[in-house]
Amino acid sequence: FALFKSGALIILIDPGIGRKNLVNCLAEADPQGIVGIAKAQIARWLFRKRFPNAGNNFVVGRKRWPGCRSIENFRQQSSAEFQVAAREATADAAIIFTSGSTGPPKGVGYSHLNFITQAEEIQRYFEIQPGGADISGFPLFALFNTAMGVTTVFPKMDFTRPASVSPAVFAAATEHWQANQSFGSPALWNTVSRWCEEQGKRLPTIERVMSAGAPVPAHVLKRVKQIIASQGDVFTPYGATEALPVACNSATVVLGETARKTDEGKGVCVGGRFAQIDWRIIEITDEPIADIGDAKLLEPGEIGELIVSGPVVTRSYVTRTQANALAKIADGDRFWHRMGDVGYFDEHRRFWICGRKSQRVIYGNETLFTVPCESIINRHPAIYRSALVGLGERGQQRPVIVAEPWPEHWPATGERRQRLCRELADLAARHEVTSSIQEVRLQKSLPVDIRHNSKIFREQIAAQLARQVRK
Repeated sequence: FALFKSGALIILIDPGIGRKNLVNCLAEADPQGIVGIAKAQIARWLFRKRFPNAGNNFVVGRKRWPGCRSIENFRQQSSAEFQVAAREATADAAIIFTSGSTGPPKGVGYSHLNFITQAEEIQRYFEIQPGGADISGFPLFALFNTAMGVTTVFPKMDFTRPASVSPAVFAAATEHWQANQSFGSPALWNTVSRWCEEQGKRLPTIERVMSAGAPVPAHVLKRVKQIIASQGDVFTPYGATEALPVACNSATVVLGETARKTDEGKGVCVGGRFAQIDWRIIEITDEPIADIGDAKLLEPGEIGELIVSGPVVTRSYVTRTQANALAKIADGDRFWHRMGDVGYFDEHRRFWICGRKSQRVIYGNETLFTVPCESIINRHPAIYRSALVGLGERGQQRPVIVAEPWPEHWPATGERRQRLCRELADLAARHEVTSSIQEVRLQKSLPVDIRHNSKIFREQIAAQLARQVRK
């Protein structure tokens, strides 16, 4: 917030994306200075050739580092009264990097208007009142909390591995600070809710849970709803770094209506759009679309690619700018962002997501989408999650399901593993959307994004399988 008020363009990078991506992203953004703890400044010095223009550096905390000014000393030496820099709403505010789940992380340019509208939309939709407390499972949401007058409570945990949270610590912090809301990934809430169920523990002060980053399984929604306040609900906001928030659904609607269709392979309903979002479904293509007139609009029920427009939608990538041609569509004095997700609108104009466009499997004349296929496999009581991947060239891919059993259900012997694979293949054969999948494999742990521990890296799984086949 101090950097915002100074008028500086801030660069926000999640350290969970890994050291290589972290250094590359910073180098691409070309910062004029770095504000951080001593470890960050040591890293800047070690990779100083990658940051030739980073000359205005500040160290935060008690430890010092040569060539860096101390925030505390700088504050003591400054006698002038601080003046907030005047900035237009449309002025550049930040560069935020994508998670890199489907390719190298890209720097997204945010304006102050993007942030202002985000905060207003979130506060209005969820009816968030000043004075509440948020038990945080995702630190970046603290920026919104502060803007909305909400206290953020950071439990003692490794925020780059939310699934490994200590539920007891999380619950104790919630109780101590009487937190009434929480934002956390599906993986975090899966861990916390299972522990609460086993321990007979509830979090009765929590009235509102927001969980995002990947589709939230119905079993997680059900457990979380049972452990929070009786009048509380779990919300699943949908969006991306480039456009957030776009839509939202609730556990009440999912468990009461849409989960049944998800189990039948109809996709996951992410709900209706936020007030200032405009959205359309267009025919799937992997090619650039220069003008909206070149896009073919689809009718409700037809699976296509989601595009969105509105004040929370960012205008462009400012690093790896070649990606803009594939992500943006001109429309007179406005533009559309291609979300990269495929799905369809139902009769209520709610969006049902069927997966990432880049992860669809084209098998002869048939196209398989990840979410519907995986939802069928995930119905097996032994399976925690699964991934549909394609082996071979696009158009001639061989569909394969790689399933991750719950730890307590991992087959101990080769014979039991073969039996479980046969059961999963039989399950797939009984449903139209998965009937062409004949190959099933098991894996103890699927690779997932570090930011949320929920988004499956299907590209990594496909590459690993391809190497095994070549051997």
